[in-house]
Amino acid sequence: MRAAGPELRTKLCDLLEIRYPIVQTGMGWVSDPVLTAATSAAGGLGILAGATLTLGELPAAIAAIKERTDAPFGVNLRSDHPDAREMADLLIREGVKVASFALAPKPELIARLKDAGVVVIPSIGALRHAQKVAALGVDAVVAQGAEGGGHTGQVPTSLLIAQVVSGVEIPVIAAGGFFDGRGLVAALAYGAEGIAMGTRFLLTRESPVAESVKRRYLAASVLDTVVTTEIDGVPQRVLRSGPVAALERSNVLTRTVRAAGNAAAFRRLSESSWIDMVREGVSMKRSAGLTWSQVVMAANAPMLYRAGLYDAREDIGITASGQVVGLIDDLPTCAELIERIVREASDVIERLDAGNR
Repeated sequence: MRAAGPELRTKLCDLLEIRYPIVQTGMGWVSDPVLTAATSAAGGLGILAGATLTLGELPAAIAAIKERTDAPFGVNLRSDHPDAREMADLLIREGVKVASFALAPKPELIARLKDAGVVVIPSIGALRHAQKVAALGVDAVVAQGAEGGGHTGQVPTSLLIAQVVSGVEIPVIAAGGFFDGRGLVAALAYGAEGIAMGTRFLLTRESPVAESVKRRYLAASVLDTVVTTEIDGVPQRVLRSGPVAALERSNVLTRTVRAAGNAAAFRRLSESSWIDMVREGVSMKRSAGLTWSQVVMAANAPMLYRAGLYDAREDIGITASGQVVGLIDDLPTCAELIERIVREASDVIERLDAGNR
């Protein structure tokens, strides 16, 4: 693989001990040990989707990554999960390099991980959130703009990155709309220390997503995604589909009944007790400022995504996607993808340098 020039060696590379400033996000039902290990082995940072694993399943998943690579990798955790502390302790014992979070982790959890040498990186979608977690002592943030898939905010990536880079002193990883070397250079120009990609890594050969689902992604345009609050009560960007349209048309009673059924299914799948799920709901309500209606709706997300991505159920499943899906037309390996991004970025920098001589 081509060695990156010094212009692509950023603070993020030094912080994470990786070759290239490229991060694969911890996507539920997508970022499994194979995809995570392939990304890390190729010089980026792979992040395992620990949020959809039980405490009992996590050790085997970490072991599976270590069997495939000795490169640094991360694990995504839910800070509001009843077993969050035990999972954090597992990461510490296993020497996992990075703990990533979709929601801001509690101060004591941040301190526990950092004291053990684990790098803590939450994702944010607004400047105020970045400033909040920076004050709590996190090591870096993933700042995702409105173009990004899954939970997303309202500010476009270009504006959000400019805001966050100017508003915090920790490394910023840009996310939302990245898929090639041109985007990496643009992110660095804005002051970010690297890029994070979800949809682009979902569409690789190592991704466990069903081939029929991958073909749907490859056929989509930049206009084939929609932002909806009907999945779990907060904005998410997903591929347009019949199930999404049905959710949009459904009434409160229908959504509540569906959410209750999904909650029961996820409880069985995650081996959680009803008491733990209620506690988790209370935590979500407090930390994310959700209403009780939104908490109930949040039970939809895990099962709807599993049906769409893992089970290839186009009739009932939901598939998260960034708008960048409309610019992706192939399924490379993770190594091929990262090598191409590095090559393209180096070529862009050389061209810009030549134009300034």
